[in-house]
Amino acid sequence: MSTTTVQELTAVTAPEPFWTRQRRLGVALTLLGVLAAAVFGALAPGETARFTLSDNAEGAAISINGQLGAVLFGLLTLAAGGVLLAGLAKRWSTLLLGLGVLTFVLSFLCWQVAGQFMPLVDILSGTVQLALPLILGALAGVLGERSGVVNVAIEGQFLMGAFAGALVGTMAGSVWAGLISAAVGGVIIAAILAVLSIRYLVDQTVVGIVLNLFALGITGFLYERLMQPDAEHYNAPPQMPTWKVPGLSDIPVLGPVLFNATGLLWLALALVLIIHFGLNRTRWGLRTRAVGEHPTAADTVGIRVRGLRYLNVLLGGIVAGLGGAYFTLVATGSFTKNMTAGAGFIALAALIFGRYSPFGAFAAALFFGFAQKLAFYLSAINSPVPSQFLSMLPYLATIVAVAGLVGRVRAPAADGIPYVKG
Repeated sequence: MSTTTVQELTAVTAPEPFWTRQRRLGVALTLLGVLAAAVFGALAPGETARFTLSDNAEGAAISINGQLGAVLFGLLTLAAGGVLLAGLAKRWSTLLLGLGVLTFVLSFLCWQVAGQFMPLVDILSGTVQLALPLILGALAGVLGERSGVVNVAIEGQFLMGAFAGALVGTMAGSVWAGLISAAVGGVIIAAILAVLSIRYLVDQTVVGIVLNLFALGITGFLYERLMQPDAEHYNAPPQMPTWKVPGLSDIPVLGPVLFNATGLLWLALALVLIIHFGLNRTRWGLRTRAVGEHPTAADTVGIRVRGLRYLNVLLGGIVAGLGGAYFTLVATGSFTKNMTAGAGFIALAALIFGRYSPFGAFAAALFFGFAQKLAFYLSAINSPVPSQFLSMLPYLATIVAVAGLVGRVRAPAADGIPYVKG
């Protein structure tokens, strides 16, 4: 009578299911490719689509027949979907997915821009500007969630930062005083979140939602009672200056975007690098990741779990408050009720889409910023796409990205779990 060894049993693995995530994404890309090649190609006029390398219609441009481009890029999307559906190139599935989405967008743009022009510098500049608060908000989420605290209150931190920046900036007559005050406004919300979730062990998601409503209510009340009656003295902050770097600002396409910008943009880019380096190359980062993954083990080696969580949540509040300053000190010249309009939740989606990493959050924020800028551009050229659809395009992109493109994202093991010392 034959016997089966333990080694033989462990060597037996379950067969891989046919409908893997790669094949499901392949089906989605295949359908998008058919839509792009057939529908966009049929609707696109046979006129030239010009993508100018400037912020206007002048200068060098990349030109392609609109109908040809829509069909060609649609077929490329279809090809990428077919490769994924066939189960080929498993190691390159993420790259193929990205290329498929890119070619689908290019097919759509060829349809829309046919007979028109798209100024790439203006599109890129608008994308970066609209992504700026999302970058800072997502970084705030990274700081909290990598140490085990869910930060749903980014929206509230944005609002308090925007309000404080406008109020103090106006009263002091200084944009820098407004910027510092915006950081303080974000810290106030972050401190309440930290105390309730870390000290009193309140459900972190519930606390975040409540703080968002609190920030919306208090800023709306003070706006109506203080700012609206006397906007000249309380709601007319100076605007952050734009600095131009000689030489570098003349680099084609990227120069005007990155080197003719406000200091807040440079600060955001620096924070992406600093937080990435800190999380991966410093003692603070090692301890933060340990606290987010296994706080009990971190405690046994002498790491102050609660103290580190307090620190990181407060640091996140500072960063999110700076993101709020964008709305009043950069984008507009005043504060209005609920002016962030859900940007904090899009930043939270960018955090998840970016897999809880600074660089990933940065790339996801740029993706959502592009969706917003594209909606504005299509409205300006009187696109045949209904305006209601264009308005919801950034939020639709958020849902599709988080639900369909991310796949299985593993949050830190102790994320959202209060730590009680044994």
